[in-house]
Amino acid sequence: MTDGDILLSGRNLSKQFKGLRAVAGVDIDIRRGEIVGLIGPNGAGKSTMFNLLSGFLPPTTGQLFIAGANMTGATPERISQQGLVRTFQHGSYLPSMTVRDNVLIGSLGGMRNARVSRAEQNKGIDEAIALFGLSNHWNNVAKNLSHGLQRLLSMAIAFAARPSLICLDEPLTGLNQTEVTGTLQVYRRLKTDYGMSILLVEHNMRAVMNICDRIYVLHHGEIICTGTPDEVKNSDAVLKAYLGEAHGI
Repeated sequence: MTDGDILLSGRNLSKQFKGLRAVAGVDIDIRRGEIVGLIGPNGAGKSTMFNLLSGFLPPTTGQLFIAGANMTGATPERISQQGLVRTFQHGSYLPSMTVRDNVLIGSLGGMRNARVSRAEQNKGIDEAIALFGLSNHWNNVAKNLSHGLQRLLSMAIAFAARPSLICLDEPLTGLNQTEVTGTLQVYRRLKTDYGMSILLVEHNMRAVMNICDRIYVLHHGEIICTGTPDEVKNSDAVLKAYLGEAHGI
């Protein structure tokens, strides 16, 4: 792996909240065109880590690089300009706007949208809506959608910006099995057809093991294992960390 293959790199990332060290000296790399999982038991520090990588929290120590640029302490806006877009655990949409208008707003954050025609932008919006199975709901107001469709809308908004890296915060929560299966197929298309990288923070272990190229496992703010799904499933440290949890691996 060369330096040019690494899209995101975190080095010695830590976050201290008064007396609590939520993340402690984490190193993480995400390569171009790969799907990476970030998992761990409840309270492991996943949300804090996710916020550090997307600029919603500055690190107490450590450095963050995106596309070769030092983004340590940068705002979410600056980080998004480097090609990283994220969703939020409780939705990333404007509830009083239609599906299409939400995706339109997402597309305005794309780094290349200023250099495309209106027709090309409209085509991209329609493509995002279709990709996430929302074509029959394009004129529906977001707050009136089912929970599962709202999740899909959040992902369509993120995709509409055509980022290099999409960071998804528990995107499968509330989806039924059919929706989960379809969404995983979309993730594969994002990787193979669009060359995007995905960082997936998720509690659905079956989905994580099915879709991810590599997985990082957090426990008490530290990485206790990183590797392929098979390597993670067979890690004694991971099995010990998950004892008592409801999430089988």
